[in-house]
Amino acid sequence: MPVGIFDSGLGGLTVQQEIASIIPEQSLVYLGDNQYAPYGVRDHDQIYTLTQNAIKRLWKEGCDLVIVACNTASAVAVKRMQEEWLPQDKRVLGVFVPLIEAVTERKWGDNSAPREVNVKQVALFATPATVATRAFQRELAFRAIGVDVEAQPCGGLVDAIEENDFELAEALVQSHVSALLRRMPNPQAAVLGCTHYPILKECFEKALGPNVEVYSQGKIVADSLVHYLKRHPIFIESGDTLFLTTGDVNKVSLAATRFLGKKMLFKSA
Repeated sequence: MPVGIFDSGLGGLTVQQEIASIIPEQSLVYLGDNQYAPYGVRDHDQIYTLTQNAIKRLWKEGCDLVIVACNTASAVAVKRMQEEWLPQDKRVLGVFVPLIEAVTERKWGDNSAPREVNVKQVALFATPATVATRAFQRELAFRAIGVDVEAQPCGGLVDAIEENDFELAEALVQSHVSALLRRMPNPQAAVLGCTHYPILKECFEKALGPNVEVYSQGKIVADSLVHYLKRHPIFIESGDTLFLTTGDVNKVSLAATRFLGKKMLFKSA
């Protein structure tokens, strides 16, 4: 069966591309909910309902395993879904936990008690909705102690990337990094808590300086999926990748082509 990958817009393509490069034989279905993007400005009930609808659509494509490659949806909806809504034969995975495991140097699936880790100061860059949930801090507390997290809501950044306005996007990165550094002058690590942001990773690295390790999610989530599929081979299926959107097919295809720098063709969801 194919693995579903869901995002509110184009950002999840950074995860899809890494997965496809590591396990190119795996059948994938990507769904961008571009009609309702961005999620970062919506309330929690709206985000939860939209995420449910997207996952149901992926189930229709046979995707019993879905990766929510949207940090806002992961922060707001995934845990609640797993506890209250998800059928026993379905799996929904978020993107926060693999990232936190990487930052705290825990091996995949390590469920031991939280402990001291090398990184003591972490800068988190994410959408306003993701920051407001404090989901990153909550998940981090399950795995590490003594870590100070300073979160910066990056208003406007997703919109600029989706509109292919990289001059504005780079200016926003500079502004958001400067705002964070005023509150945390010497972070040891920075987390790009939105799957759109890896497109601007070099810009973040330049603004933060050479002493800050910048973590983005694509390869981290892809590596985590490889481990998961080894443990759950029922979800392995060879095949192609299908790209779906709830938005305008031509507009999204063009935006995705610009986003990734290669020809992308979407179909209507």
